[in-house]
Formats: sequence, structure tokens, C-alpha cells
Amino acid sequence: MKYDVYGIGNALVDIVTEVGEDFFIQNNIQKGVMTLVDEKRQHELIGAIDMTRSKMSCGGSAGNTVIAVSQFGGKSFYSCLVAKDDLGRFFLKDLERNGVSTNLRAEACPEGLSGRCLVMTTPDADRTMNTFLGISSMLAPEHIDKDAIRNSNYLYLEGYLVASAKGTDAMLEAKQIAESSGCKVSLTLSDPNMVKFFREKFVEVIGASVDLLFCNEEEAMMITSTQSVEDAASKLRGLAKNFVITLGANGALVYDGKLKISIEPFSTKVVDTNGAGDMFAGAFLYGINHGHSFADAGRAASLASSRVVAQWGPRLAPEEARRVLSDLMG
Repeated sequence: MKYDVYGIGNALVDIVTEVGEDFFIQNNIQKGVMTLVDEKRQHELIGAIDMTRSKMSCGGSAGNTVIAVSQFGGKSFYSCLVAKDDLGRFFLKDLERNGVSTNLRAEACPEGLSGRCLVMTTPDADRTMNTFLGISSMLAPEHIDKDAIRNSNYLYLEGYLVASAKGTDAMLEAKQIAESSGCKVSLTLSDPNMVKFFREKFVEVIGASVDLLFCNEEEAMMITSTQSVEDAASKLRGLAKNFVITLGANGALVYDGKLKISIEPFSTKVVDTNGAGDMFAGAFLYGINHGHSFADAGRAASLASSRVVAQWGPRLAPEEARRVLSDLMG
């Protein structure tokens, strides 16, 4: 089977809940970013939320993106690591339900605890994540499916992996396999905190260049050490052949290797920004894999993101994903 996208990332079960602004003060949480926590800390936080009003789904940044590719009608593959526990079984079944292939088998999963991410959304539609990586922190080069990468159009690397030495090794190994086999390499910077604390690791992974880079405006300025989106876009040309800078309510900026293209936002009432960037990447990757220009893929990605932030959770229903295609891609 030929895959549109081969993703590699942290396998996390997302626990999405709504909290008030005072929750962050009471529990000493930095709002608006992803923070890695240990098992004890996350157990404390989960005990502080209302689980009856929370929703669980198979997640992680790259996981959300490859699921989006599949929902739009593409073919995707995901390499990750979960444990032989209830959350691990839940994750694998959710991947299967969403049509994503994987080399992970439930009976072969190691003992331990699967990763989970507490996603806290606030009335201002911001999202804050506290992540316990669990066994996903042990993701390593041996968990890569080399044949699947060689049989894919795009490799998609999740930036969160730079927090782990083995995860970084897995990224570098996957990138080398892709480059030697004609599979294009895409990378998402994932989160401002990742760029802040692991900038040199990103530079190592990027190497001479990547084919496609995804980032938001803050990440773009941090990775390029600039103070404006315009300056960041100029410097990103030295890191990536093509790139996407998402601009929140202002749409996005896409560079197709020749032209900078402004992608207009779609008006929407924002409820939850969780997964917006993941959805943008999934829709965009689907588009450019299926004969659409960077401009058209960007418009579809902008529309898909506007619809995902208008609801709870990081995904669209399959019928809503198909509606995005019919509305914009024909």
C-alpha cells in the first residue's frame, strides 16, 4: 500500500476538560502551553478535574494529524508506542476505527503505562496541556517501520519528540530513511515551549533543510531568532523548502518554494483551540498529496481548522471532514 503520510510521534490518550481561569492559579499551572509532568503530578491534576465532564480520545499531535489525513480520504501510517494497558488498547482501537495503519500490535506492547495528556480548555477558547509521556518516552529507532516510510509520499515528524534523546534519534533515523528513498520530510515545531527549551535539537533534526515545516507565528520567530513574522518567513527559507506559518484568527502564511501566499481565515465562533494546528497540517498534507495547489490546500486547511475550533475536541466528524472537501476542493 502507498501511504500519503507516515507519522511518528508520542501516542497519548487525550483527556479534554473545561476549567476556569482560577484553576491554573490554584494548581500552579502555566496557561496556554504544553508542560511535561510526571505520573504523580498528573494524577493530582486529574483528581482536581471533573472526569464526568471530560472526554477521552486517541491523540497526540501527530496522531491527530494522521487521523485527519485518513478522515479526508487519504492513507496514513503511524509509528508510536503504547503500553499493554487499558489506555493502550483504547488508543490502538481508536487508530483502527479511524483507518490509520500502524506497526504496533496490542499483544506485542510492552508492560508499563501509556501516555496521556490532560487538555484544559478555558472560556476564552485557549488550551493548556499537561502531558505524562509514560511509555511513549521510550519511542526509539527500533519502533520505526522502514518499509512504510519508503512507501510513503511524506514523513511527518512531531516536534514534541525532541524532548527525549531516543525520540530525537527516531526522528533522525526516520528522516535519513525518507531522504534516501525519495519520501519528502515534513516537521511540525509543535509548541513554543519545545522551541524555547530544545531549539538546538530542532536545528539538528532539520539539518540542511526539510521539505515542509509547520509552525505558528511564535514558534517561527523563536526558531529564527526574529521579532516579526515577516522576518521569520524570510529566515525560514534557509530551513525549509516550503513552510506554513499559522496565524490564529488571522489565517496563515504559506510558502510554496516560490511565492508567499496569504491564507484568509474563515469566520467562526471559537470554542476550543485544541488540535487546530494538527487539523491544519492534516488537511494541508491531504490536499498537496491529492493534486491540489499549496493555495487551495491552505484554504481547505484554514476551513477545517475553523470548524474544529468551533467544537470541543481536536477532530471533525468524518462527514464534516468530507464537507470541507466538497465545499472547497470539489
